[in-house]
Amino acid sequence: MGWLGKMVGGTIGFMIGGPIGAVAGAAFGHTFVDKKNSSSFIDGNIYQRLSYGEEAQLTFFVAAFSMLAKIAKADGRVSEKEIESIDSFMLNDLHLDSPSRQSAINIFRQALNSSESFEAFATQFYITFSSQPRIIDLMMDILFRVSAADGGITAEEDFLLLSAARIFNYSPTDYARLKSMYVTESNRFYAVLQCDETASNEEIKRQYRKLVSEYHPDKIASKGLPEEFITFAGDKFREIQEAYDSIKKERKIV
Repeated sequence: MGWLGKMVGGTIGFMIGGPIGAVAGAAFGHTFVDKKNSSSFIDGNIYQRLSYGEEAQLTFFVAAFSMLAKIAKADGRVSEKEIESIDSFMLNDLHLDSPSRQSAINIFRQALNSSESFEAFATQFYITFSSQPRIIDLMMDILFRVSAADGGITAEEDFLLLSAARIFNYSPTDYARLKSMYVTESNRFYAVLQCDETASNEEIKRQYRKLVSEYHPDKIASKGLPEEFITFAGDKFREIQEAYDSIKKERKIV
C-alpha cells in the first residue's frame, strides 16, 4: 500500500510541519508524530509513521495541489475554467482514481482557505527537493501546464510563477523557455530540450541524451515522486523524445 492508501485507509502520523503539514493534516484528518519515534501514542491511539520516502511523496503531492490552489485564487476568485483545468490535470495527466482524486480535491480546498501564501508552500517544497533539480523541473512544468490550460496565463498567475522561479533558483532564461512551451508554439521543441535554436547539432544531441537519462521514469520514481505523478513524468519523457525527433528531422541530424 502506498502513502496515499495509508493516509486514506489507516491511522497514520507524519512528521511534516509547516504549511504543507498543516494542509495535509486538515485534508486527511490525521496528526503529526514525534520524529524520534517510529510510532506514538496520541489521544490513546497508536499512530504508525510514514517512511521517509513516503513523506517525501506526501510533500510533493500536497505541495502541488496547494500551489495550484493559490494560483487558481491569484485574481481573488476561482473560475469555472480553472476548476475544469484542475479536473483535466487530475484525470488526463495524472490518471488519478476516485479516492486519489478526492484526496487531491480535499488538499486543494484546504489550501484555498489557508492563510499561508503561495511562496510559503513553494519554499517548503524547495527545501525538501532542492538537491533534485528534475523533481523541481517537473513541479514548474505542472504549475505552467495547469495555469495555461484555461487558455492563457494571467498577470496574477505569471507573478506567482515568477515567485516560484525565484524560490526554485530558476534563471530568467530557463523560465522563458519553459513559459514558451505553453504560451506560444514558437521554439517549443527547443524549449522542451532546454536549448536555443543557435545550438549546434552536437550540443542538441548531448542535451537530449542528458535529459532522457535524467527524466527516465525509473530514475524519477526513485527520487521521491509520488506514484500518482509517474504517468506525468512518463509523458514528459516522451515529450523530450518527440521534440528531439522533430528537431532531428528539421536539421537532418544523423
